[in-house]
Amino acid sequence: MNTRLTHPENHDKSLALELKPFRHIEALIKHVLPAAERVVIGRGDVVHYYKDDIRQCFLLLQGSVALHRRGDGIVLNSESAPFILGVSSQFSSEHLYVRALETSEIARVPLDCFNHIVAQLDLWEHFSKLLIYTASRVYEHCAQISQMSAYDIIRFQLVELMQEPDAIRQKITAAAYIKSRTYLSRSGIMRILAELRTGKYITMERGILLDINHLPRKY
Repeated sequence: MNTRLTHPENHDKSLALELKPFRHIEALIKHVLPAAERVVIGRGDVVHYYKDDIRQCFLLLQGSVALHRRGDGIVLNSESAPFILGVSSQFSSEHLYVRALETSEIARVPLDCFNHIVAQLDLWEHFSKLLIYTASRVYEHCAQISQMSAYDIIRFQLVELMQEPDAIRQKITAAAYIKSRTYLSRSGIMRILAELRTGKYITMERGILLDINHLPRKY
């Protein structure tokens, strides 16, 4: 790998994240919340999609969570409130689980109940906007990390980390964040981060990402 960093360019923000349909998500939550059970979960707590063999979905009312894949624990997506989890993966949820990134409030509701409310109240436009956004977020993540160099993956993950809420970003090192979302080795991640820091492309303190000044396109 070429170890020289080319001239800096502005980093790109996630287009899907910028287009999050807040109004539509909040409308769905407003109608479904009366039928849901509210629960406060602590940082690191794991939430599963089945309770007493009944498929659940979750309204994220406060805080932030990450969606993990079973087996390897890779993070597929992370979201902050407001959001609704478990409705875009209705046929394939057994290999997924949710972990709180900070103290968060969720509301648990059976998936069948959620679907019934959407149909009964004709909330299809709101639901479709949520599904489009969710699919776009996961697609963006997968497209960015497939067939990319280690530097390209790290560059993308740094941009993602910078867009996380301060409460999340201040509690996880850049290396740990990237490692949880990729198959890259910790040593490789640390080496590239060190070179970016030395070149003043990023600002870090004790491993915490404080700012992205410029990220070069090529490495």
